[in-house]
Amino acid sequence: MRMLVNVIFPIEPFNSMARNGTAGEIISRVINDIKPESIYFSEQDGHRGAIMVVEVPDAAAIPSIAEPWFLNFEANCEFRIAMTPDDLMRANLTKLAEKWSDIHVV
Repeated sequence: MRMLVNVIFPIEPFNSMARNGTAGEIISRVINDIKPESIYFSEQDGHRGAIMVVEVPDAAAIPSIAEPWFLNFEANCEFRIAMTPDDLMRANLTKLAEKWSDIHVV
């Protein structure tokens, strides 16, 4: 299953790691271990952040994706399922709408 992983780095220990030159090396090592389909770095809520697209074969793989960020950077990780347009089409929204058509929102 494809997932979006949102990583938010707290100011510390990242500032100290940037100053002592270890941040880039550790990020590279984590990326090489996780092997995301893609990863982008950006600001998130005033903090450094990353957004990755990863393939997760099952829930047991989630710790191997999150723990390197937790252990090395004390980061927060959020996981969201990501669907392609084909995935969405296979969901058969029309059939779901029919199933729930007796519920009317006021």
